[in-house]
Amino acid sequence: MPRIIIDGQDVPCRDGVSVLQAALEAGWDIPHYCYHPGLSIVASCRLCLMEMKVPDPKTKELAWSPRLVPSCQTPVREGMEVRFDSAAVRQNQQRCMEFFLLNHPLDCPVCDQAGECYLQDYSLRFGQATSRMVDEKYKNPKKDIGSRTLLYMDRCVLCSRCVRFCNEISGTGELAIVQRGSRAEIDVFPGTPLENALQGNVVDVCPVGSLLDKDFLMQQRVWYLQGTRSICPGCSTGCAIRIDHNEGRVWRLKPRLNPGVNDWWMCDEGRFGWKYVNSPQRLTRLVMREGGRETPLDWSRLPSVIREWLTAAARERQGAGVAAVLSPFMSCEEAWLLVRFIRSTAPAAVLAVGPVPVVGRDETFPKEEGKPVKFTIRAEKCPNRRGVEWIVGQAGGEVRRFEDFVSAAAAGRISAAWVFGGYPAGWVDARFAAAAKNIPTLIVTDLFTSPLTETAGLVIPACAWAERSGCFVNVSGLVQPFEAAIPPPEGCQREGQYLAALNGESGLYNAERVRSRMAAELPQFASPHVPPEPPPHAH
Repeated sequence: MPRIIIDGQDVPCRDGVSVLQAALEAGWDIPHYCYHPGLSIVASCRLCLMEMKVPDPKTKELAWSPRLVPSCQTPVREGMEVRFDSAAVRQNQQRCMEFFLLNHPLDCPVCDQAGECYLQDYSLRFGQATSRMVDEKYKNPKKDIGSRTLLYMDRCVLCSRCVRFCNEISGTGELAIVQRGSRAEIDVFPGTPLENALQGNVVDVCPVGSLLDKDFLMQQRVWYLQGTRSICPGCSTGCAIRIDHNEGRVWRLKPRLNPGVNDWWMCDEGRFGWKYVNSPQRLTRLVMREGGRETPLDWSRLPSVIREWLTAAARERQGAGVAAVLSPFMSCEEAWLLVRFIRSTAPAAVLAVGPVPVVGRDETFPKEEGKPVKFTIRAEKCPNRRGVEWIVGQAGGEVRRFEDFVSAAAAGRISAAWVFGGYPAGWVDARFAAAAKNIPTLIVTDLFTSPLTETAGLVIPACAWAERSGCFVNVSGLVQPFEAAIPPPEGCQREGQYLAALNGESGLYNAERVRSRMAAELPQFASPHVPPEPPPHAH
């Protein structure tokens, strides 16, 4: 680990990083636009220039270089000395900011980036109250560059991050810098709109308000939003994300740094696939049917009703006719609590993992032959198949494939079953719906109505992942915790709460406490994977 000196302070650094990255990780707030740790280095914005000691041509002694050098393009080496706190560096930053603001419109009050815009921040720190610009500002056009993205070119600082993302990460190359000099601008190639499956990331990497998400445009001011760390449930990659929410509603998802999993990125399918969370079609009422009639049921009575129904069914055939179907959208903690309860009530009960949605094949990026894979969208469209399978496998007893469970139900060999859904889209096919009608005691937990909820004796409204806490196990076997961002809809209760009550626990459900108990049986849950926090000044 090399050590360098920054502004007179000795700083340990990671091997192979630039001085800028080392300074950011050490706590320095160095202004920069074009640099992004996940993209190639172009050193075009010139905001991160620094002074560096170099050997004097005559005396060979180290002395401050008369020319500033880009810190983003200079790798660290043992013993090097640099400084950002100097008159020359500050003067460069001020001049650069004056240049960036020459043609920039004064539209911060209506800009979606206001509150998280580094042009605003740097203007406050390095800009001037008055402009020396006397000519009329050059006005660049606003462009609709794709079905999900707008480009306000008059706000652009030509950092080229978006262009490099499309060239290096997605490999689709829709964006380019066209024309030259003061007329240079970002644009799409004719007839090639920005429509790749990762295109939402260009809005994330834009340091100003130039690239805008149509989905979020004019929806919320960012200073009202709260961010909660979570894991994307869209596929088995397990991207680390941040849920931005306000007043109990989700407004957008953003990727978090998760090295080796999703790095700095996420796909559009996950980014925009959360709308079902806010759907008015969600189940929000606990329903019990007795004698063909619906009767009201209070949540406080739910554990005793479930225990009574399944205990009665377990008395027949020593519990061999009892079954539980665990959803690959459940958290590991919920699955563990459910399996413990089922096995304690009916030791011979059948356990099965619900259907695993698979769409097409894995899609890799960049879309260029011979390039190393930097991002993968998995065909398996659920977040926790592996975690649920670990727990079901560890529980012992009879475990069946979902298809075998459906066959047993169709043949009348299942007397009572608790089926967990939680899928964001319809998942009950005609064969399963017909087979479920042969189950005398059917309990269903789901997000939306289905043929199962129409006939079940007990319908329990499920909570979406954004309303729960727990952990998922991704395709690589990483145990990744996530936190509840918003409360459940009125009329719903988190699954962990009543599952814990079924296991004789009292008080508020705590996923971390349950996970620590799980670790005694499944050691892989003892050390969950927690993505590192990026430097506070990196963007």
